[in-house]
Amino acid sequence: MSIGSKLSHLSRRDLFRVAGQYGLSSTLLAAGSFGGAMSVANLANAAESTYEKRFAKPAKHTLKFGAAGFNPQNLLIERAGALEFARDLESRTDGEIRVEFIGNNQICGQVSCVEKTQQGIVDIYAASTQNSAGGAPYLNVLDYAYMFRNRADQYHFLYSPKSQALLREPYERRHGLKFLFSHAELRGIQLGLSWEDKPTVTSVEQLFGTKNRVTGTQLGRIAMTALNLNPVPVAWEETLDGLKQGLIDGAETWASAVAYANMSPVVSQSVHLNFFCGTEHTAMSAEVFDGLGGELQDAVMESAYWAQTHVQAANEAALVKTVGMSDPQLPGTIFAKNNVRNAFLSKEELRKAEEMCSPEFQPQLWEEWRERINGWQGGADTYQEIYDEVRTIPEDTLPENVEPRRWWKS
Repeated sequence: MSIGSKLSHLSRRDLFRVAGQYGLSSTLLAAGSFGGAMSVANLANAAESTYEKRFAKPAKHTLKFGAAGFNPQNLLIERAGALEFARDLESRTDGEIRVEFIGNNQICGQVSCVEKTQQGIVDIYAASTQNSAGGAPYLNVLDYAYMFRNRADQYHFLYSPKSQALLREPYERRHGLKFLFSHAELRGIQLGLSWEDKPTVTSVEQLFGTKNRVTGTQLGRIAMTALNLNPVPVAWEETLDGLKQGLIDGAETWASAVAYANMSPVVSQSVHLNFFCGTEHTAMSAEVFDGLGGELQDAVMESAYWAQTHVQAANEAALVKTVGMSDPQLPGTIFAKNNVRNAFLSKEELRKAEEMCSPEFQPQLWEEWRERINGWQGGADTYQEIYDEVRTIPEDTLPENVEPRRWWKS
């Protein structure tokens, strides 16, 4: 049962009354570990018990964790692993590290979390790599179009030692941030209510000329422009109204983001173009990490590994059982309740899109950014090396069957 289900019958006033007494971190950690629906009384009891365990002895390090957009109602819709990481790290270090979790855009948002971590305002952050790319442009390395065939490819790369040289080390060197773990989905176009009465999209051509909100990724704009999807930057607070009123046709994001961000009521079709990454990652200040002792650094990495394995299994289940990204949809899922249709394009249509926009078929579109990213990395052909690495597993590998590996150990 998700945190949202456990807390759905409690008012915000009740929730924040408990959080005001025991702290939001203890309240959220308690809710996340509880087995069923919670009353105010048993939430308070669980929060009190969690608080007493967390503060049983003084912490050597208290780390501030800023999580964009996450609140008690959506933390387990998109299973990005933030609370699980925090809970495991506190337990693994026997309280020597305490994590203060601050979600719901209270301290930083999708675009600003990366910068506030670089500035030392927070120590750890969770946000999409695409929105974070504005403050940390090396994250664009994940966004070459159709570099990843599916979610299994994404998880395989995140676990691969190759991710050290191609993602993590350049990211840390250039931006002072340590990439810990990530959820993995692929982006598509989420069509608004102006498409409610139109046939379900089955071809790329049906999307030509549409106007779509784009996130912070520079490489994503290249793919969208090549696909005639007219990327336009729209403030998040204006996106929902734009989709509802038809001011924009769609928004470029992924399925569980639609569900957790309360976009489902204004989305009519989720078109699974799968054209580049949707990765809600967690990273921390490299300076803060380096300031921990060796044993605590090991604990951070082990908790990151554990969180990655948790996300791999939990988000795959949530996509079908919570979000409704399946055909047919399970009743009671968020998509089913909000009449969001899945538009799963055929392999032929996806191939057509790939031939229109990917570096494999349209290398000239990517030359400038490819050279820039390769220079930041140290000279390797980042696109080709990631492309080749993820194709060392069969294309039909299920995401939940990807072998977990400790990526920092060769």
